[in-house]
Parts: sequence; C-alpha cells; structure tokens
Amino acid sequence: MKKAVLSLSGGMDSTCLLIHLLSKGFEVKAYSFDYGQRHRIEIECVKRNIEYLQSKKLPVSWAVIDLKSVFSESTSALLPQSGVMVPEGHYTDENMKKTVVENRNGIFASCLYGKALAWANQTKEDIKICMGIHSGDHQIYPDCREESRNAFAFAFKISNWDSERVDYYTPYLSLDKFGILVDTRHNCDSLSLSFTTVLKNTNTCYNPNSKGEACGKCGSCVERLEAFEKLKSTDPIVYLK
Repeated sequence: MKKAVLSLSGGMDSTCLLIHLLSKGFEVKAYSFDYGQRHRIEIECVKRNIEYLQSKKLPVSWAVIDLKSVFSESTSALLPQSGVMVPEGHYTDENMKKTVVENRNGIFASCLYGKALAWANQTKEDIKICMGIHSGDHQIYPDCREESRNAFAFAFKISNWDSERVDYYTPYLSLDKFGILVDTRHNCDSLSLSFTTVLKNTNTCYNPNSKGEACGKCGSCVERLEAFEKLKSTDPIVYLK
C-alpha cells in the first residue's frame, strides 16, 4: 500500500485531499497543527471526520502537533493575540494579506518532512508529503505557490540522508475550490462515503463563533460558498444568519 503524510487542518481543502488519497489507495498518517489559531474549531472537525473514516475501516491515523509557542508573536489576523481583526471580502482583496501567518507552511512542511522521513526509514518504503494547497491560495499566500513547494523540497533533499524516499504530492495545486469539490464528490462515491457528512465535518471559516458557525464574510467563506454555488449544491455547514 502506498504511504502518505498529510497536513490536515480540518478545512475543506485538506479534508478533500485526505479523501483523494484514500481513494487512490494510500495509507495516510494525518497531522493537524494547533498553533493558537482563532478558528481552532477546525481540529474538532478533523476528529469527527477521522472517527467517521475509521468507522469505514479506511487506513488513516491522526495526531495533533502543538506549535502554539512557535507562533506566539505572530501579527496575523488568524492569531487572536495579534489584536488584528479578520478581514471580510474576497481572497483577491489586498486586505486579505492580514490573514498570512509568518512562514506557516514552511514550518508545517518541515514538521511533515521529519515525520515522513522517519516513517520511510522505519518501513524502507517511499513516502509522499501531501498538502492541500490550491490555485485560490496563490494570490496572497506565497508559501502556497509551486515555486515555494519546489524550493522546500530541494532544501529537504540536500539536507537529509535517505531523502530520495520522500517526495511531495500536491494534486490540487492547479485546481480551485470548485475543482476540489468535484474531485471529492467522485472520490466519496468510489469509497461509499457520504459527501455531505465529510464536508459537514469541516471548517473553512477564519472567524467562526463559539458554536463553530461560519461567518460567511471572510475570504475563505466567500470562496467556499462560490464553489458550492458553482457545484449547484448546498454547503452542509452552518453559517451565521
């Protein structure tokens, strides 16, 4: 069985990537990162989906990596201690840069590489590092672009013994959220999973309330709602009225 290490935030993109990997016959070790984000409800969403997938006997395990101290001085709107309000609008708006977390994906990728390389050394098998970065991220998140991914991959390879066993797999790099939903609906069908259940157990919102209800106004919500509208389907999560 193919093996993959996945960054699983609990958002739509990484959750859909998990379903994609399982449909392609991967055994998946998924890792979520608790970095003090105000939308930490996403980790609870991961827990529900992992329980659902494991109940279907799918080969996925999950752990949470605590990185709160690493990002304790962040100035991003996604970290409550920054005092910066989460902006509203579309991802293409200039103010969305306030949601950038300093070197977040670089740090996540480094953690995942260590996990992947250790697993490769244990099993003597090849491992894929998987992240749900997609074309909609490219506008304001430099660490979600192909050039960034390739640079990290090169740095890891020249910095570690046995690195030939570890490589990146980012199948959504050229897709938008609509394309991701189309892929996921097909993959849920192939795995006999409920598309609605899987997507209901996700959080994409950057500023949900204490009940986990999405604001519907941040860039992430706007892009998600556009994708479901294009799919001609109803988003199963709850939005604030």
